[in-house]
Amino acid sequence: MLKRRVRRVVVSGFLLAVAVTGLTACRTSPSVAAYVGDEQISVSELESAVDDRLAEPEVAAFAEGQEDEFTRRVLGLLVQEEVYDAAAERYDVRVTDAQVRARIDELLGGEDEDDVFGQLAEQGIGRADVLENVRQQLVRREIAEAEGGADALSQQALRARYEEVRETLGQVSFGYITVPDDATAQAVVAQLNADPAAYPALAAQYPGAATTPALESRAPGELPAVLAEGIQAAEPGTAFATPVPEAGGVVVTFVEGVVYPSFEEVRPQLEDEAAQAVEAVGDELIGTVREDLGVTVNPRYGVLEEGRLVPADGGVVDILGDDDPELAAPAE
Repeated sequence: MLKRRVRRVVVSGFLLAVAVTGLTACRTSPSVAAYVGDEQISVSELESAVDDRLAEPEVAAFAEGQEDEFTRRVLGLLVQEEVYDAAAERYDVRVTDAQVRARIDELLGGEDEDDVFGQLAEQGIGRADVLENVRQQLVRREIAEAEGGADALSQQALRARYEEVRETLGQVSFGYITVPDDATAQAVVAQLNADPAAYPALAAQYPGAATTPALESRAPGELPAVLAEGIQAAEPGTAFATPVPEAGGVVVTFVEGVVYPSFEEVRPQLEDEAAQAVEAVGDELIGTVREDLGVTVNPRYGVLEEGRLVPADGGVVDILGDDDPELAAPAE
C-alpha cells in the first residue's frame, strides 16, 4: 500500500545485490577469474578492482577480516557490469553521467551526500560502485521502456493509480490548545465552532508544549492516544474539550476533518512505485541477456551452493594475501 510520507534517502536503496545464477562449468584458465559471454575478467583485473576499492579507508575497514567475502562481492560487481553493458548494447539504450547524477540527487532527497556515501562505504560499498548501481537501475528502466514495458510511468497510469489509492492517503487535520480550566475551555470551544479560522489566534494566546500553533495532519493511527477517540467521533469543523491533568489543564481539540494530498504532492511516490514495476520488467530482460551470454567462474575458486558461490571444500582463500583467489559471479 502506498503511504504518504516525507521523502528521505534510504541508504539500503543504494545497496548492491550480489547473487549467482547462470553459471556454467566450461572455459577455465588459471589467469581468468570469470567469463561473461566473449568477455573475460582476469585475476589481475579482479585484484586491481579490489585494491581500488580498498583505497577508501571506510571500505578497507569493512573488508578487514572478511577479505574472501569482499572479493566475491567485487567479482560479482565486475560480472554484473559486463552483463549490463551487453544488455544496454543489445537494446540500444544509453544512460549518461548526467542522468546518473540526477537520479542520485533524487535518491538523496536533500540529505548530505558525503554522509550517505560515508554510510555506504562503512558497508563496503565505494563511491564508484554506487554510481554503477544507479546506472544499472536506469538501464533497467530504459530497457523496459524500449520494449514497451514502461506504461506504468505514463501520466494516465499515474493518475489512475492516484485515484485507486487516494482514500488510503487520507489524514486527519486537527489542532489542540491547552487552557487552564474548564470555563476557559468552553469559551474556546464556542469560539472555534463559530469561527474555525480563529484557531491560530486562539492558539497564540495559550502557547506551550501542549498547544499546536497551527492545524496539523496525521494518519488515523498516529493521533495522540488521549485525544484519538474524541477526534474520530467529532464532526468536521467542530471542537471539543478534554481534561488532561498531565498536560496542565483542559485540552481543546479542533477537528477540521479528513484531508487528502493532491496528485502532485504524492506523484514522486507514485513514480517510485511504478518505477519498481518497470524495473522488474527490465530485470527479466537482463536475465535473458545473462542466460544468453553464459557466465562462467573458474571452478578452482569455488562451488555453487543454493545460488551462491562458496569456497570449495569449505576452505577459505585470502585474495588479499594469496595468489589463488576465491571468486563469485552475480545476477540480479
